[in-house]
Amino acid sequence: MQHTDKAPWWRSAVIYQVYIRSFADGNGDGVGDIAGIRSRLPYLRDLGVDAIWITPWYTSPMVDAGYDVADYTDIDPLFGTLGDAEELIREAHGHGIRVIVDVVPNHSSDRHAWFRAALAAAPGDPARDRYVFRDGRGDDGELPPNDWRSTFGGPAWTRVPDGQWYLHLFAPEQPDLNWENPEVRADFERVLGFWLDMGVDGFRIDVAHGLIKAPGLPDLGGDGEDVLEPTDRVDHPHWDRDGVHEIYRAWRRVSDGYPGQRVFVAEAWVANPQRLARYLRPDELHTAFNFDFLRAPWDAARLRDVVDTTLGALTDVGAPATWVLSNHDVVRHVTRYGRPHTEGRGPRHDVSEPLDLEHGTRRARAAALLMLALPGGAYVYQGEELGLPEVEDIPEDRLQDPVWERSGHANRGRDGCRVPIPWSGDAPPYGFSATEDAEPWLPQPELWKTLSVERQTGDPASMLELYRSALRLRRENPALGDGTMRWNETPDGVLSFSRDPGFTCVVNVSGEPYELPAGAEVLLVSGDLDGGRLPADTAVWLATS
Repeated sequence: MQHTDKAPWWRSAVIYQVYIRSFADGNGDGVGDIAGIRSRLPYLRDLGVDAIWITPWYTSPMVDAGYDVADYTDIDPLFGTLGDAEELIREAHGHGIRVIVDVVPNHSSDRHAWFRAALAAAPGDPARDRYVFRDGRGDDGELPPNDWRSTFGGPAWTRVPDGQWYLHLFAPEQPDLNWENPEVRADFERVLGFWLDMGVDGFRIDVAHGLIKAPGLPDLGGDGEDVLEPTDRVDHPHWDRDGVHEIYRAWRRVSDGYPGQRVFVAEAWVANPQRLARYLRPDELHTAFNFDFLRAPWDAARLRDVVDTTLGALTDVGAPATWVLSNHDVVRHVTRYGRPHTEGRGPRHDVSEPLDLEHGTRRARAAALLMLALPGGAYVYQGEELGLPEVEDIPEDRLQDPVWERSGHANRGRDGCRVPIPWSGDAPPYGFSATEDAEPWLPQPELWKTLSVERQTGDPASMLELYRSALRLRRENPALGDGTMRWNETPDGVLSFSRDPGFTCVVNVSGEPYELPAGAEVLLVSGDLDGGRLPADTAVWLATS
């Protein structure tokens, strides 16, 4: 099925991820906010995206940059007010941009009213049952209830003064909710309804593969856990349990009660595409990020295998693929592709390995055309369209990701992909803040002045203009978006596939130039052609008969 006005919008959508703290600062305090997003809506409209996904803007102590939620139905004053949120949704819709918000169901903040009540209650009180409290092991309960580890480092259990322990698969300030408790389920359905009533077009579900824990909370058995490192265990005691699907079937019933094709996208780090497809059955979620594609090295055979297995698994459940190259949790792909031995490692990277940014940028340009030509939808992480690399030299005293402290300073965390993006000018804050003397919450490198929106606009060789051209052609070309594809025969190291009507994408992942088919019209190319040949690490879109 090719994308048409009658097909659900989300099957072909290109959605732009707004990491709210780092997108645009409207009040000059150095932290991005709703006013900043509103001021940049024309930019997003002209870029050509269909929707935006906004990371958590809820009331929060900000231990984990907003992913520790204290109130799911209010806006943190750092970002604005509920009235500001309503205005943003209205204005975005006026620009033809839909709005998706984050929902964080696996855990709340320890400042949430429920958790405060749980701490004040005695063991066995119903207030404690909203979270995962257990007695400890050992003669006096002095040992944690099991061997689970936090994905941010350290144990996954913290002891409270009365001797019990509570579970937190992330930071101690993010206690895990007990999804076996009907009050928890009912309250989140109320939260979904609150934002749907306000007009949001959908939700990105944080840690969608979490929520349900195995009965008895059995030991993990020594397997290490790491943030965004998917397990290869199908029967894991706290990831990707079968019970999550009942929850999402209930959520789907909520969203289906609203007009306008409201949508869910799952952040689900699971063992394989077949497990991912289970989240996308017709009565569950609509889409899910394709992290296998994000993690794939720059290798033609590996990329083709990811595409084939993804499309095969999702076709079986009638769901579209949702491709992604970067997000707020992983090393930006310009840097990943510039270090061949660390490609696909998610948030971890070895800064001692030499980095070739020119090489990484060339591959990133080609990868963008590959992603945007594949069947389905795609997500673009803010700054990706500017070719921003990872910032790897943030001073240690400025690092804010809890991973840094929880890992005993062994892992610098995810701050390097979260540095506020550059809009204009030759010095910080590079147009990020409403006032020129504002100090961004994370320091911006000098390189930003060469990568700003202002500097790249109008430059046909820039990453920004490549994305603008690709998104415009994607909207205009009936072959692109949702649908099917077929591979063309090519030598090793070259990917070529066609889509009807009359479109071919060729990506040269090899080290040798590739002779393009005669008679084809070049629609867009990620780098300069060598006569009729496609150089290494370059992609081209062709109009073919």
